[in-house]
Amino acid sequence: MRLSKRTRLFGVGLTAFALVAVGCGGDDNGEDPTDGTTEDNGGTATGTVPIAGSSTVGPISELVAADFGGNAAVEITGTGGGFRDRFCVGQTAVSNASRPISDEEIALCADNGVTNILELKVAIDGMSVMTSANNDVIGDCLSFGELYALVGPESGAVASWADANAIADAIGDRAHGTFPDATLTTAGPGTESGTYDSFIEIALEGIADQRAQEPGVRPDWTGNNDDNVIIQGIIGNDASFGWVGYAYYVAVADQVRAFEIADENGNCIAPTNETIASNEYPLSRDLFIYVDLDKLDNADYGDALEDYVDYYMSDAGYELVAEANYVQLTAEAWAESVAAWDARTSNVA
Repeated sequence: MRLSKRTRLFGVGLTAFALVAVGCGGDDNGEDPTDGTTEDNGGTATGTVPIAGSSTVGPISELVAADFGGNAAVEITGTGGGFRDRFCVGQTAVSNASRPISDEEIALCADNGVTNILELKVAIDGMSVMTSANNDVIGDCLSFGELYALVGPESGAVASWADANAIADAIGDRAHGTFPDATLTTAGPGTESGTYDSFIEIALEGIADQRAQEPGVRPDWTGNNDDNVIIQGIIGNDASFGWVGYAYYVAVADQVRAFEIADENGNCIAPTNETIASNEYPLSRDLFIYVDLDKLDNADYGDALEDYVDYYMSDAGYELVAEANYVQLTAEAWAESVAAWDARTSNVA
């Protein structure tokens, strides 16, 4: 069964756990759903592929699962939870990740005998920093220094936008100018999320190092691993500040306003397909799936795991990245991922 685009598109209300189990076979019209780039699964899948991890990558993997002619269970745990609690202890065959696997996670996997791991880059995301569409007191562009002043490790006493001025001025990196006295409400990912880790690494870590601070977010941070809860927090408070993956922003673009982010030359760049694909947008990052190659021979999954990743790496899978409102890799980068899958050789050590 192939679901219509309208049925498969997600938005606010995406559940924290999605089980996609569709019947074997190709499209209803009998055409090969892989567009000839890989063999049609032909109904050979006999097991359910267990998948967990990133809420950012999850919607792509869910669309692949919905189109895929076998069974796949996609659980949203956050990137860190997907590695620590599922993939590295042998419970899942595929891990969705919005950042590369860490050395500590590789070591944990090795301790549990999960050593034959294949990393596949599947898309590009631009973490979108947002406020409510009703916010008419805060301007359009923020610098990394201003992001740090609002939610960095020194901002525990920052209760209003104006409270962040002293830190931002001390850093000397201003794109917005003086913040007005408006109550600051924050909403963003929890600590299990790769989007949380990536935001710290890209936007905050460099400044924290310069100021001899431990990289991280404000000590009173209360994040959430459900992106839709984050979105509702941003929509519901006029002077809000928060961030999620680009696709979640696009799904509610009429209810929020995405800030432009200043690059190292002071140019204010909005998150768009074009600026994210070119890495011009300063908060761009790669998205991945990780495959436990040893599970290709697991009788519990039959042919389902191999068929699922075959479909992910097909032309159809490539198009689903765009349908999920993420940015497709360049043709060259996608070809590298396809070649890595065709080789079936571990590239994580």
